[in-house]
Amino acid sequence: MTIEDRDDAHLITHALAKDTLSRLRDVETEQVAFRKGLVKLGRICGYEIIDGAMETEYVPVETPLEETTGERVKGLDDVVIINVLRAATPFVEGLLKAFPRAKQGVISAGRDEEAGMTADGEFPITIDYVKLPEIRPEDTVIVADPMLATGSTMCAVLDHVLDEAGDFEDLFVLSAVSAPEGLVRVSESVPEADLLTVAIDDRLDDDGFILPGLGDAGDRAFRTV
Repeated sequence: MTIEDRDDAHLITHALAKDTLSRLRDVETEQVAFRKGLVKLGRICGYEIIDGAMETEYVPVETPLEETTGERVKGLDDVVIINVLRAATPFVEGLLKAFPRAKQGVISAGRDEEAGMTADGEFPITIDYVKLPEIRPEDTVIVADPMLATGSTMCAVLDHVLDEAGDFEDLFVLSAVSAPEGLVRVSESVPEADLLTVAIDDRLDDDGFILPGLGDAGDRAFRTV
């Protein structure tokens, strides 16, 4: 199993996930390679969710020679992926390679950098746009954002998801890099969510950025620096 339980999260330890993240961290990785890396990492994480969290069932299969018994994943058509714009867009592109029939939602959310981080480590969050599909009780919901820093943005996003969705099968918060402070905040605010991340980094700096981190994922992916 390549998902390990930690205090406030589940850590994806697949060797290719760690290799891809190391390349994303590198300051020399330019825009195209960075975007492709996020896509690749999303695909790997999607496969890990399938392997670690979804059930299988036995089914009859007719081969060209005779009938046998096969095994298929249950619930692949019952997945909702929510893209936290904009940095998650290539990350979600990769997830869709693992869940090609997933329904998709988008939430545009961002923290007010000018207002700054409060004394308790939070940022004011602006939600500009929300478009979610119907979320049914049998659905698995994956909320994707490559960076989980203070957790302020994710908590605001999850508030909208829970308000519109009600009950559902499973709720996963997926990130590439997380700060301990953000994991604690989200796990305390939304205890029903399973937090999945490829790395738990050391800390946040005084401006609320993850250290060592990988920089601003949105700026690096969309070349806005």
